[in-house]
Amino acid sequence: MVHGNGVDHRLLLPLEAALDIDGLERLYFDLPGFGQTPALPEPGGLPELAEWLVGHVRGLVGDQPFALLGNSLGGLLVRHLRAQFPGQVCGIAMLAPVVDPVEEHRRQPEFRVLERDDALLSSLDEDDREAFTEMAARQTRPGWEIFSEFIIPGIRSGDSDAFDRLGERYVLPDPDQAAGPFEGPALIVTGRQDHIVGYEDQFALLERYPNATYAALHSCGHNVHVDQPELTRELVRSWAHSLLAD
Repeated sequence: MVHGNGVDHRLLLPLEAALDIDGLERLYFDLPGFGQTPALPEPGGLPELAEWLVGHVRGLVGDQPFALLGNSLGGLLVRHLRAQFPGQVCGIAMLAPVVDPVEEHRRQPEFRVLERDDALLSSLDEDDREAFTEMAARQTRPGWEIFSEFIIPGIRSGDSDAFDRLGERYVLPDPDQAAGPFEGPALIVTGRQDHIVGYEDQFALLERYPNATYAALHSCGHNVHVDQPELTRELVRSWAHSLLAD
């Protein structure tokens, strides 16, 4: 389970109910500089973070088969991992994944708020309100409850210097380029109102993941499992069951 930028492993805990399946062990951890994991030394950019991740996962799983689930930046990183562990990765799921780290290369829709609870928003601390409304297409109490429990703690616990170093070297070669198509079960979930990574660039990944399910969820910003929690969980649950089908 690989979280995104600026948060920590708690971001993905709302999906736990969808993954609580006999025979499936879940491994959550914080990337360097996020949550409880110390930051990398300089330069501490995305290439170094990806290298750390490969070594960390190798230490966790050894030569056992494993699946990957990544959100946002984690979606890019799990693609990198599957290229580094040929024959070992049995499935991959990506929620609002980064396809190209270079923002100028992305196709991003206009951000739209489709539901808004003004009374709720006016009651929030200014910093909390800004963090919540920056990405949420559904700015309502159910989304706020998930966001406040699972996302804000990760935002507050991060190393700001590590974030800056990562931003200065936020580049990574296309991980699928030399790996060839991935034939295992795959899932790609995007948000139609996601102005951070969009939903169009991810559709092109279907050529590299021919057995993937792709969904572009309406009324969803970048945090798809916050804006549409039930639907996202059902998609993840179906993918997780497919891992054990054989």
